[in-house]
Amino acid sequence: MSNNSHAANEITKLLIREDISVEDKNNQLLSLVYIELKSIAYSKLIPERNNHTLTPTALVHEAYLRLVNDPNLHWQSRKHFFAAAAESMRRILIDSARSKLTIKRGANSKHTQNIELIHHDDHAFEANILDLDVALTQLEKKDKQMACVVKLRYFSGLTVGETALALGVSPRTVNRLWRASRAWLIAHM
Repeated sequence: MSNNSHAANEITKLLIREDISVEDKNNQLLSLVYIELKSIAYSKLIPERNNHTLTPTALVHEAYLRLVNDPNLHWQSRKHFFAAAAESMRRILIDSARSKLTIKRGANSKHTQNIELIHHDDHAFEANILDLDVALTQLEKKDKQMACVVKLRYFSGLTVGETALALGVSPRTVNRLWRASRAWLIAHM
């Protein structure tokens, strides 16, 4: 069994355990996913301008706190957890972008660019992430699986293989959904 498969199995086993307290489960979960979440957060924040107020550590901690402090969330699998983590990171980045745009001049200006070529200088990043959020919300209404692939690949930074493992589909299916969803988002941004 590969390290990724073993880690995925350990996370899934922990998430469905009912013989330990929620606090113990959250502590063990954090130790299993922290490095992976921090790597994901780092990959999302590294291209941004140097004076960005969010750090990878802060993004991971905020996302994790939102996840474990939500009494309505009960994860059934690694897939479910990382989908929730992706959505949490997405919400944090969008909230940050919205708050920054409200105080900057030109907050309502439109910036439409390829989602893989988003520039992270001045307020262009905030405008682009908000445009992406609107388009992704529309895509989610059209095709939930395509939207989930975008969240896991773009916001969580998972590889094609990791996304396939999280969703329980083949890497070929992830590649097909990724290409289709990027094309759809570009057309709608």
